[in-house]
Amino acid sequence: MKLAVRLLLPALLVSVLAASPALAVTSGTATVTLAATANTMIQILDPAMTLSPTPTDYDNDFIEAAGASGLRVRVKTNSSTGMILSVRCSDASPQIALADLLVRTTTPAGDAGSALASYTAIAASNMTLWSTGVAQHAWQTVTTDVRVQNLFGYDDGAGPGVTNYTNTLTYTVVTQ
Repeated sequence: MKLAVRLLLPALLVSVLAASPALAVTSGTATVTLAATANTMIQILDPAMTLSPTPTDYDNDFIEAAGASGLRVRVKTNSSTGMILSVRCSDASPQIALADLLVRTTTPAGDAGSALASYTAIAASNMTLWSTGVAQHAWQTVTTDVRVQNLFGYDDGAGPGVTNYTNTLTYTVVTQ
């Protein structure tokens, strides 16, 4: 009896499947939309710098940190119209006179952009340091060269050691 049931069940299953209408295969579609918006990013690679003048710097009446010694920031954007990297010193009472604190960049401008290529006195409001007119997908390092002039205008305090004069530079990156 067990053998008959074992033989009957597979035969019954084949006949049920043969009697059933064919299973139809159907398909559909789904749409995925990425609603991209323009974004910019900035990373400050060098958050501090100390300039210590030498006798030669005092002879020249300025000290500078340029090229690899400058302040580095990295920027990128997915904006098809590019971005602007600005810098300012908006300290309420800057210790280094803004007219004595000069900045520039020798980093070449991005496509259809500009770069502040000659030393210019820092301002309390944003001034364009570097820009590009197209998307900058990979990180771009922009180096700020810094010069402090009129060194004899900054007295050393009484007593041993050095007197520090500190200003804070603020970088801002925005899409164009």
